[in-house]
Amino acid sequence: MTARILGIGASAGGLAPLEQFLAQVPPHSHMAYVVVQHLDPTHKALLPELLQRVTPMPVREATQGMPIEPDCVYVIPPNAEISVVDGLLKLAAPMEPRGLRLPINVLFSSLAIAQGEQAIGVVLSGMGSDGTLGLQAIKAVGGITAAQQPDSAQFDAMPNSAIAANCADIIAPPGDLPTRILACVAQASNPGTSGVEAEEPEPEVDSTPLKRILRLLQLQTRHDFSLYKPSTLHRRMERRMAIHEIATLALYADYLQHNPQEIDLLFKEVLIGVTSFFRDAPVWQHLAETTLPELLTQQPREPHLRAWVVGCSTGEEAYSLAMVFTEVLEKLPQAHGVTLQIFASDLSPDAIATARRGHYTADIETSVSAERLARFFSAHENGYHINSNIRDLVLFAQQDVVLDPPFTRLDLISCRNLLIYFDQSLQSRLIPLFHYSLRAGGVLLLGSSETVGRNTQLFAPIQAKLRLYRRQDNTRSGDTRLPVKAFPPLSWIAKELPVPANHSPSQPKDNLQAAADQVLLQVYAPAAVVVNDEGDIVYISGRTGKYLEPAAGKANWNFHAMVREGLRTPIGSALRQAADQREPLQLQGLQVQLPGGGMQSVDITVQALREPSTLRGMTMIVFRDIAQTHAGPASKSKSATAAQRAHAAELQQCQDEIQTLREENRASREELQSANEELQSTNEELQSTNEELTTSKEEMQSMNEELQTINAEMQTKLDDLALAQSDMNNLLNSIEIAILFLDQNLNLRRFTDRASKIISIRESDIGRPLSDLTTTLQYPELNDDALDTLNTLAFSEKQITTTDDRWFTVRIMPYRRLDNVIDGVVITLLDITATKKLEQSLRKDLQS
Repeated sequence: MTARILGIGASAGGLAPLEQFLAQVPPHSHMAYVVVQHLDPTHKALLPELLQRVTPMPVREATQGMPIEPDCVYVIPPNAEISVVDGLLKLAAPMEPRGLRLPINVLFSSLAIAQGEQAIGVVLSGMGSDGTLGLQAIKAVGGITAAQQPDSAQFDAMPNSAIAANCADIIAPPGDLPTRILACVAQASNPGTSGVEAEEPEPEVDSTPLKRILRLLQLQTRHDFSLYKPSTLHRRMERRMAIHEIATLALYADYLQHNPQEIDLLFKEVLIGVTSFFRDAPVWQHLAETTLPELLTQQPREPHLRAWVVGCSTGEEAYSLAMVFTEVLEKLPQAHGVTLQIFASDLSPDAIATARRGHYTADIETSVSAERLARFFSAHENGYHINSNIRDLVLFAQQDVVLDPPFTRLDLISCRNLLIYFDQSLQSRLIPLFHYSLRAGGVLLLGSSETVGRNTQLFAPIQAKLRLYRRQDNTRSGDTRLPVKAFPPLSWIAKELPVPANHSPSQPKDNLQAAADQVLLQVYAPAAVVVNDEGDIVYISGRTGKYLEPAAGKANWNFHAMVREGLRTPIGSALRQAADQREPLQLQGLQVQLPGGGMQSVDITVQALREPSTLRGMTMIVFRDIAQTHAGPASKSKSATAAQRAHAAELQQCQDEIQTLREENRASREELQSANEELQSTNEELQSTNEELTTSKEEMQSMNEELQTINAEMQTKLDDLALAQSDMNNLLNSIEIAILFLDQNLNLRRFTDRASKIISIRESDIGRPLSDLTTTLQYPELNDDALDTLNTLAFSEKQITTTDDRWFTVRIMPYRRLDNVIDGVVITLLDITATKKLEQSLRKDLQS
């Protein structure tokens, strides 16, 4: 079995923490250690020799194809990138130019692929952000990630970057990291020590500590994980418990209670997704060759092919579908007018943010062909960026598939390796939801370990081995609690309007008048109801059973749902009219079907209430029965005539209502059409603006990269110039010769220390004219001679005495730059006092 591998990344200031880390690693930890540091590609590395001094484990410089053995340290060689493939070390020449290489990310990403949840990554001192993306890859597959405590690092940029990205499980000084990591490894290898039961038998969700943890998760994140498989939950919790060295689930629940930030970390831990581009190649081949062409060519064809990728994680699945669709569309000329709209959702906000960026590491080269990389991606920094034409096909959204409304009218749903984390009850509730969301003939794609279960009446297999299913139409679910024809099939708890309190009408009264008024209101006053602006009944007076009837199903106190047929339409119209006028609205001669059979004529008054203030905004509806008259044979003709008039009035009222509804419908259509046109115009403007911003962003990004390169070059030149200036200063001060450098205007530009003892100058005199300087030289023609040399380029040399009886040879020469341009003069003053004294002494000797 391949040794478990721990990757260590460091950069500037990384030697000391590397030594501290390896010094604390026991010699028989049964793990291999691969060290990556940013090295000078032009010099031989001394890192293996330096690290060998602090650890008894053998330290080797990595070579191509070197097998990885436990209890060994492998160090990256200069000018190379190192990765782990099939238990061997692979070396490659860096693809990026010097200064832009991120070898730590390369190592960590390869560890995530090769070792999965066994991978371990550690980031130590360094500048920049190398290692952050690699730690994210390790964390995504469930590995262990660690970073040096920033205040213990000489350069804290790399650890801070990892911590800011929330991808460091352990944060500690380098000397403490090995102990913490080895404790996590030991605890994960022996899950029984954590107080959590093994997967066999399956843990019970209703255990008290687990219930507390799930309740804390739900309170802080609103997401309910009680229907997730307990074994999955326990596996994720074990990892967090190992990181914090917590022994039992009960203690971890207490820890969560007092550390809300740990709840967020556990939430992200549970949501860790594993995905890649074009996962399960036969599935994508069948989609490209059969499924998508059938969806694109079926008749009648909608202008949009709509797809939903459930649990999209970091977006690879959704982008893969968009790329395959683009390729299929080119092969079907008759389908050109069809566009793809992909909805990609996930519970993790971090995953959605990553998917929206559309930036992936260079490791995707193993799953994406070179042709697709060249066509659909652009090389960017240390990886690839999805092109805008593919990015625009996908709409990413954070969504809880259990709680939030689903996307509908879909042609394709891809839900791969999400159901495996749910228990059977939740799986059986999601399959009808997918049936409801799909159009007729829609396709459902599941993961390799998932099926539709017993819902064969909802989905028929297209390719059972590939987990491709087609929606069955005209079917009904056997479970009446899961209506597949209407949403929502998951949630059965609706927000109901509060039922008005049933105040007893027979409250004892101390006053005779009040009691009489109460009896008159109950017995002789007409039936009436008071409704609010939404039509909900807030008060009932009298017996209203003739006019109102409770609707079937859950209790609903809305007037429009309870009013009997024959009254619903005219009263609904009257309520809309009454809201705009102060006078009561009268409806006469309406017919209502009585519960026991027969018809009853009713006069209705609708009055909008404005006083008192407690009733403002409400409406009162009063019902008054019209008494039936029993006439003899002589009055039958009059009764018939009255009935005809009533019928004619009712007919006219219906016609008026129909006309009103038509006008309202026409006005609504016009408003909707206008709003639709405005939205289309706004959408086009936003699309145009988005394209301009994308172009500007790319241009700015390219310019920023160029400026960074220029800045690096200029910094190098500044360093060289600073060194040259130091050399020159040391040279000039060491020769003990007074020198003045003047510019073309004979202003002082530079001088040596020796010159300040002859001419009264200091640093603040830089830039002053030579003529303004005070000197001990008895040389009034100095300025004129310097100007003559500047004009004629002729050397001038004179022997000049000073006021303190010293002699100097004053030499004036042109200042010639490297590009052969005269840019001032140089005046050197050589002390010849000793020579002059010797000369005078010799003359005296000769004269004597």
